[in-house]
Amino acid sequence: MNFIAMDFETANRHPESACSLALVMVRNNQIVDRFYTVINPQMPFDARNIQIHDITAEDVKDAPTMAEVWPKIKALYQPGMLVTAHNARFDTNVMRQSLARYDIPEPHYFVIDTLQTSKLFEPQLPNHKLDTVSKALNVELWHHHNALSDSEACAGILIAQNEKYGDEALKGLVYQI
Repeated sequence: MNFIAMDFETANRHPESACSLALVMVRNNQIVDRFYTVINPQMPFDARNIQIHDITAEDVKDAPTMAEVWPKIKALYQPGMLVTAHNARFDTNVMRQSLARYDIPEPHYFVIDTLQTSKLFEPQLPNHKLDTVSKALNVELWHHHNALSDSEACAGILIAQNEKYGDEALKGLVYQI
């Protein structure tokens, strides 16, 4: 299976406040590359968000904006590319809103949400949070709410589910942005 696992962290409750992004590229069910950056959201940080991901305004003061990050990753978001995230509604909305803030058109790609696949394939779990699913599937999550760690775990979850249930079981859960 070929896909990109994506995870954003935000500075505050506004989806256009991306302060970090990680992408993990998977080819033939193997992680082949990673991309991570902090992002200057050019807006205030909320204490609650800092508590979750430990990224502060000081950490991103010299970081690129989303408008500056986009040219580096744009080629990955070709029509037909499959992107996964755990709670993809959140991450795709952060992508959409962060790009719209700079008048950058949203790319079109396919999405599969490992939160949804986990609810379907692992219904016995007490919840379907990333850390719970990772542990149940023996997928490493080395620092929850670090975008790179979360992206790698998400990739590992989808790889494990693909290997266990196959492409056909996953196809019905894919939707297009």
